[in-house]
Amino acid sequence: MMPERLFVCTPSKLAAFADCPRKYRHSYIDRPPPAKGPAWAHNSVGASVHTALRNWWDVAPERRHSEPGVMGRLLRATWVREGYRDEEQERAVFRRALGWLETYVGSLDPEFEPVAVERTVAAKTTVLALSGRTDRIDRRGDELVIVDYKTGRAGLDQDDARGSQALALYAFAAERTFRRACRRVELHHLPTGTVAAHEHTEESLRRQVTRAEAAARDIVAAERALAEGVPADEAFPTRPSRFCGWCDFRRSCPGGVGAPVHEAWAGVLEFGSA
Repeated sequence: MMPERLFVCTPSKLAAFADCPRKYRHSYIDRPPPAKGPAWAHNSVGASVHTALRNWWDVAPERRHSEPGVMGRLLRATWVREGYRDEEQERAVFRRALGWLETYVGSLDPEFEPVAVERTVAAKTTVLALSGRTDRIDRRGDELVIVDYKTGRAGLDQDDARGSQALALYAFAAERTFRRACRRVELHHLPTGTVAAHEHTEESLRRQVTRAEAAARDIVAAERALAEGVPADEAFPTRPSRFCGWCDFRRSCPGGVGAPVHEAWAGVLEFGSA
């Protein structure tokens, strides 16, 4: 008897199914997928900030803090312009994002160097072939630490770090990739300069992996049902929630019809207020 194939996934792929099976189908199964709505400005900010930070670590250490305007040039070079209401809002958000970045890197030890930046880590279980791209991996003593940058909503706390399946899976995979313990995960919220952290145990990481394996089995079962002729909307049903108004596929989903209609730039209103 042939063994079951491993389910190839990333944390974001698993999260898409947990959020809404229909969204998962549109993202990973339907070809061609339904048309998406316009690009979201808050995603543009996040992508721009993440790329600028990644490139900052490529700058020679002696230049990072001593050369004026380094971060401004990096952010300008990576700035994604999609989704904004107008040029005035875009300029305001750029200034705000640059302020976050300059404050953040200014708080770092000039001698500090991470173990890895934008590094893919991977691991296998009896069910999963898991991989994921981490924002940053630090070394503290003999252990590794997963660092994830956030530019969205304020109010992140220890519960967010503790409950994040993605962070736990990154830690699990980093342990196996680098063959070094990795239990601490951190959410670095750039707009407020706060850090939400959690110290996992071997048991808590295993619980998150078990949850991921259960989700993978559910996805495989849904895919099998679809292949056997079960209607797509039954195999991958819509899961309405307060996030429907922010879904890329809201326009083609019956479950999103009653959701609030958000402008593409609504998610950055608070960022562009100064």
